[in-house]
Amino acid sequence: MNNQNLTGKVITPKDSSYDNERSIYNAMIDKKPALIVKCRKTEDVVNAVNYARENNIEVSIRSGGHNGAGLALVEEGLVIDLSEMKAIKIEAQAKTAIIESGNTLGDVDAATHEYGLALPSGIIGTTGIGGITLGGGLGYLSRKGGLTIDNLLECEVVLATGEVVIAKKDSYSDLFWALRGGGGNFGVVTSFKFNLIEIKNVYAGPMFWPMEQAEEAIKFWDTHTKNASNNLYGFFAFLIVPPAEPFPEHLWNKNVCGVVWNYTGPIEKAEEVFKPVRAFGPPILDFVGEIPMPALNSMFDALYPKGMQWYWRAHYIKELTPESIKINIEHGSKIPTMHSTTHLYPVDGACHEVGNNETAWANRDARWSQVIVGVDPDPAKADEVTEWCKDYFDALAPHAMGGGYVNFMMNEGQERIKASYKENYKRLVEIKTKYDPTNFFHINQNIKPS
Repeated sequence: MNNQNLTGKVITPKDSSYDNERSIYNAMIDKKPALIVKCRKTEDVVNAVNYARENNIEVSIRSGGHNGAGLALVEEGLVIDLSEMKAIKIEAQAKTAIIESGNTLGDVDAATHEYGLALPSGIIGTTGIGGITLGGGLGYLSRKGGLTIDNLLECEVVLATGEVVIAKKDSYSDLFWALRGGGGNFGVVTSFKFNLIEIKNVYAGPMFWPMEQAEEAIKFWDTHTKNASNNLYGFFAFLIVPPAEPFPEHLWNKNVCGVVWNYTGPIEKAEEVFKPVRAFGPPILDFVGEIPMPALNSMFDALYPKGMQWYWRAHYIKELTPESIKINIEHGSKIPTMHSTTHLYPVDGACHEVGNNETAWANRDARWSQVIVGVDPDPAKADEVTEWCKDYFDALAPHAMGGGYVNFMMNEGQERIKASYKENYKRLVEIKTKYDPTNFFHINQNIKPS
């Protein structure tokens, strides 16, 4: 095969940079693509799609390379790598941004923060904007501003035919509906246009309680956030305190529970809002205070560098029953390694203002999306962290809603994908059949055409 029809930078297994370029966030994944095409503009993506289709080569799409299941890569196929497509154009007065798919959330934060604006999306700055958006987009601003897809205005998409289209409410509206939660099933999105919300500094950070108080803490958090305004966000976690600054030495390596808070209301009211929170417990660590939004969004970046062993599982949770709280405490107190954790991310507030069938993301009636992650830098610990994660997931399954947030799923089979899209799955199949009848884009949480 002749690579001359490919534009952008083409990397093959013979290149010295190959191993570095095929490495992704999860070091458990070791796929060897035949070609990696680092695209710099939409035309490069079009040429890569056409080349792969004409030569019958499997394709994967890489934005940030964060996907736990390793769906950014394809064995012996062609990786369409968007990581060098970094343009960001902000219209400050209109409060909108056009963001190319190679940007990370850290890139987006840096650009929007200058204008006192922010995009609701994520909790780790190294996450790619492409994958998180197409899967839905949960993060610190979900209660205030909804999911990332709730702020999406349009997408530039390269279809399987190589055609470039703009999908929005009044143009390719069916495709636009599907892209909001349906993942990379329908084409390569090269840029997104978003609404931004006014956020500069927030009152935020972690607060920990001892494991002995876990039952009271999770019940307090559940009730308190249920009745709170959309300005107050907090995800609950079971974790091991990192043995490093800025954490106090007497807490290093201790198994604790905690909440990472984010208050987006008037700063002068923050102390008053947190009075009842601080009165509970009291916490053994309280790092909650005024910080810039990008500092919150990158708070855990250093703790989770690229190249660790990752195994993810996820549930949607409607309510925390006494039995499910017991299961969470049992497994949360057996965290196998310092980097392993579980988080319960709120899916209420502004997320509940959009109907289940208004976008492909079909889980608006959940209160939390729970992710369980087994993580460690040592490959020798891969089995241990995976087993803990699977056991925890299985124990919680009877108390969950079925399905899981597609951005937190491994390769878990077709039934699990169907369960995640619920009543929207049928419509997604119809749209997939219309725009990608041959399933050209199938290295994803795949929606098979009929």
